Amino acid sequence: MSILDNYPQLDVIAVGAHPDDVEIACGGTLAKLSHQGYKVGIIDLTDGEPTPRSPGPEVRMAEAKAAAETLGVHTRVTLDLPNRRLFDNFESRVALAKEFRKFRPKLVIGFGGKTPLASPDHWQAMQITDAAIFYSRLTKWDEHFDGLPVHTIPKHIYFRLVFEPMEHPEAPGSFVVDIGDTLETKISSVRCYETQFPPEKDYVFDRVRGAASHIGTLAGFQHGELFHTTRAIGTTDAMKFLFPE
Repeated sequence: MSILDNYPQLDVIAVGAHPDDVEIACGGTLAKLSHQGYKVGIIDLTDGEPTPRSPGPEVRMAEAKAAAETLGVHTRVTLDLPNRRLFDNFESRVALAKEFRKFRPKLVIGFGGKTPLASPDHWQAMQITDAAIFYSRLTKWDEHFDGLPVHTIPKHIYFRLVFEPMEHPEAPGSFVVDIGDTLETKISSVRCYETQFPPEKDYVFDRVRGAASHIGTLAGFQHGELFHTTRAIGTTDAMKFLFPE
């Protein structure tokens, strides 16, 4: 029996610092990928606790579970890293790299850039994710990874929270995913976090809709989500690239 038999291979893993980060940033894309038949996972580096309106981790975890089910996510993992004290260090990198080795994704989606006036955990999460992708493929380091085989992740892209600037000056490219048919699913997943978005914060959903409308318009869609690439986008067929089916 292989050590990987208990871990289904995923096509995509999205990494957030806290439960609700991924839903806000790219929930529409994850729902769309799931509907298209891809195996989708979410890894939260922390449980997001303590947080002002939540009575405790159990409630936040129940909200995260409901949100994942709403999006059609197949696997959700919460690492035992500290909220509000999340730092890019060796232990954090290894903890995430182990999950990448278990679930063997083809694509990882993670934070791209700083989030001024928001949690500094987001910036740390970006650095942890970048490093863990590298650690996932390193050989001759087996003693740190519980016997898990190495796994090379072919593609890595960045998301931005909808409340943050869309630019990423260091990214060589960007693209927009059409979420016209999954925007409402995305919003429903965010609404699962009742402790984070009580009635007095309903303006958040207007901002999510507004950002999706603006980003979609840039690419000729009704609604969209923007992603930045870690490498330039290339193609061997310009026509198929510009005119996908």
